[in-house]
Amino acid sequence: MALLTPQGMKEVFQLQKPEGRKHLWALLNWEEFDEVRDFRRSILLDTLYESIVFAVGKGFPWVKVAQVAKFTEELLQEAKGCSITEAVTILGNKLRDYQGQFNTSHLLALCDYFHNTFIHHYRLYQYVLCQDQEVYLTLAPLEVCTPPQPLPLAKGMDRDVWQHEQQVAELTIAEVQKRTNVLLLKEALYLEQEHMLQKTFQAISMQQRQMLKREELENLISEAIHIQIECLKELLQYEIQITFDILDLKLQKKTLNLNVPIPFPPLVTGQSGQVESVKSYKASKEKKVKAKK
Repeated sequence: MALLTPQGMKEVFQLQKPEGRKHLWALLNWEEFDEVRDFRRSILLDTLYESIVFAVGKGFPWVKVAQVAKFTEELLQEAKGCSITEAVTILGNKLRDYQGQFNTSHLLALCDYFHNTFIHHYRLYQYVLCQDQEVYLTLAPLEVCTPPQPLPLAKGMDRDVWQHEQQVAELTIAEVQKRTNVLLLKEALYLEQEHMLQKTFQAISMQQRQMLKREELENLISEAIHIQIECLKELLQYEIQITFDILDLKLQKKTLNLNVPIPFPPLVTGQSGQVESVKSYKASKEKKVKAKK
């Protein structure tokens, strides 16, 4: 075992158990090991840590606490593979060996501690410390998605107010989208009209255009007018429908704005406003009292 100092024992005890075990591990100069896979080393570290906690709890001086840790490791090492009778004999011999380092009360406390822990669970200690254990370990990657960083509380608002603003914004977006659709339809109908007129005029050759009769010219003009009227008719029908839709959206927005939810707690404009409201309340109350008299 590495030389454990009283200061090191004090540092181990003052830390929380996970940090204390890690610090004890460093003081022992042990190589890195996986506590999940290497149960033997992990349990040995736990046993040494618990013996330090026991010694401090019984009032051992820090110098003697280091000796208790050394005693524990030597006992576990010497009793490895022995019968329980032999283990009791080893414990008695070691207690006699340490008589010069511990007083009588500390020796008795140490004897009771190892009888109630090590000897009482001796077979379990032997099973763990003397036999290699097969570890069946299944690893699965786990992706943890942390929540987004919340906004400052000063920018927060009441839930009902937020929902109201979202509804108004959705109605506004829907209105803008419908106006945009009208513009897009106008552009599409204009292009379609140009295409149909061009197709109609291209059906007549250059020679026929120079020798058009009055009836053929009237038919050509009539067809061109028909194309324009059909495009205009479709546009007017769509604009009328869109106009009704926009008016319905405006009515919904108006209804929402007439029922704006009141935030909780109500917003306070300022200290002066509070004072004035209190004064007006007191004045109205005094008037009611006088009227009753």
